[in-house]
Amino acid sequence: MEYLLHLAIFICFYTLLAQSLNLAAGKTGLVSLAHAGFYGIGAYTTALLTLHFGFSFWLNLLIALLISGFVALIISLIALRTVEDYFIICTLGIQVIVFSLMNNWMDLTRGPLGIAGIPAIELFGFSLDSKIAFLLISIGFMASAWYLLKNLLRSGFGNTLTAISEDEIYVQSLGKNVYLAKTVAFTLSAMFAAIPGALYAHYISYIDPTSFTVSESIFILSIVIIGGMGNLTGSFLAAAFMVLLPEALRFVGMPDSIAANMRQIIYGAVLVVVMMTGKNGVRDFFLNKRGMPHDY
Repeated sequence: MEYLLHLAIFICFYTLLAQSLNLAAGKTGLVSLAHAGFYGIGAYTTALLTLHFGFSFWLNLLIALLISGFVALIISLIALRTVEDYFIICTLGIQVIVFSLMNNWMDLTRGPLGIAGIPAIELFGFSLDSKIAFLLISIGFMASAWYLLKNLLRSGFGNTLTAISEDEIYVQSLGKNVYLAKTVAFTLSAMFAAIPGALYAHYISYIDPTSFTVSESIFILSIVIIGGMGNLTGSFLAAAFMVLLPEALRFVGMPDSIAANMRQIIYGAVLVVVMMTGKNGVRDFFLNKRGMPHDY
């Protein structure tokens, strides 16, 4: 039971990450490989503030959102001057820089030693140290993020982002400030990514740079693509799929000498099959729906 609750909590984390990246990559076309960096900023901010200053989780979360948003804003002023493949490479460089800071700034982050002893979240005087309690608050954050992003994407601003991803020059010809819209989308996406980072730090009680690598950014982007670009419901289904499938393969009876490699081969083959089922990837696979880009 504890094992299943643990997996459910991580599904919530990755759903939040995929939903946040969907705002930039899925709707605006800003495919970013720096998302794990913002995830890490949220985790390290709340960990450091909790241990050194004793701030409450809610204040830590607010500060983490602001710091992540500020960093993303500064980055966007540079990265958004590039387009398409160049933007992806630029965000990759940013991810490498953020990881290097986490890994080498010993005085602040303790580098590869990590930060231990992060306390559980306290809510109204109660410590959320059980997995059931933490799952409930994670679901609450996931549902709130889904509701906020759904309404944002259905607003006039969301329609502008969709139009930018389709034809940026046409949107400019209508008098829209494309650069500003992309900057806001990228910044908001980074701010939402800080939420699962803060939750992760308190849940695991220990963080180190290996949780916020380029590979993690690629994994988050994979969830977005498999769930359907711009599809918030698909983000949840894809997150569940990507988290549960490798765990399910652990129970497939295979000789120990080939088990690890075979799990990776089967995992990759299943991903290919799922992506071939339709435009919305794993969402089509489970729900048998196709061609519904505006279904949130």
